[in-house]
Parts: sequence; structure tokens; C-alpha cells
Amino acid sequence: MTLLIVGLLLFLGVHSIGMLAPAAREQWRARLGAGTWKALYSLVALAGLAFIAWGFDAAREYPVIIWMPASPGMAIGLRHLAVLFTVLAFVLLAAAYVPGNHLKARWGHPMVLGVKTWALAHLLVAGMLAHLLLFGSFLLWAIVNYVVSRRRDRRAGVTYPQGRWTATVLVVALGFAGWAVFAFGLHGLLIGIKPLG
Repeated sequence: MTLLIVGLLLFLGVHSIGMLAPAAREQWRARLGAGTWKALYSLVALAGLAFIAWGFDAAREYPVIIWMPASPGMAIGLRHLAVLFTVLAFVLLAAAYVPGNHLKARWGHPMVLGVKTWALAHLLVAGMLAHLLLFGSFLLWAIVNYVVSRRRDRRAGVTYPQGRWTATVLVVALGFAGWAVFAFGLHGLLIGIKPLG
């Protein structure tokens, strides 16, 4: 569990610098140079991700159950809801990269919303302590990040281009395709769990 916590602190910590201390980030970036800053940032993030994967895998060998669905029917219902949320998370992720779509125009930071939705989906169906630490940390980070980012946008008068339907349809198609590839293939290969059998 310690490795998981260290990984979360490293990964979410480095991804919180711009949110919590943007002035300090710019000072360090200017002092080190953009290339060195990006290299250090990436190195810390990758180290955090490695510790998360290692720690989460180790924690699953000694499960500490926090909660379980009250009935088989509830478990099936939550699983279906989690599938719906993960599809939405992939669509939001795609919206962060396809310019001119309605989702980015409306919400401004679709990737952060995607992380929030992904984390909530997993908390619905996974009740071990390791799950609570992993997905709960990402959910809390995403909630705070989104609130801070939207407030910063309002203060700076940031506006996003109006969405186009062609871009929005592309976002939905890419998001659904990415979800299908991950849900039916990569999740089992990388995580060791096949969410859809």
C-alpha cells in the first residue's frame, strides 16, 4: 500500500503544480528552461505511474474489503452504470484533443471531467481499500482541478470556440472506439481484469 500512496503523491502532485502554484511553475520553468522542466515533469510523472501500477498490483494480493453491493441485482446495475460512465470518460478524453467540439466549448476542460467520470465509474464497482485509495484520489484531484481551472478561466476571461457538429460526432466516434478497444482488449492485457468478460 505504501508504494501506491507514494505513486499517487508523485503523479497527482506533479499534475497539481499548475493548479495550485502556477506562478512557481513558471518561475521554475524559466529558471530550468522549458526542455529541462518538461523532462523533469515527465520523469516524476512516469515514476509516479510506475509506483501506482506496482503498488496497486501488490495491494490486490492482500485485499481489504471496504464495501460490497448489497445484492447481486445491485452489483449488475452498478456494473452497467460503470460501463456507461467509462464510455462517457473516453468521449470526454477525445474531446480534449479534437478542436472545435461542443463538449470542450461547453465545459472547457473535458479531460479533467473524463478523469472524474472514469474514477467514479470504478468506485461504483470496486470496494477494496486499494481501489478507494487509487480511484478516490483521482476523483478528488479531478474535482478540485476542475473547479480551480474553471475559476481561473473566468478570471482570465477565457472563452472557447463554438462547437461544430462534425467535430462533436468525431469525438463521440473516437471516444466509443477507444473505449471498445480498451474494454474488450487492453484492460485485460494491462490490468489483468476483463470488465466485459
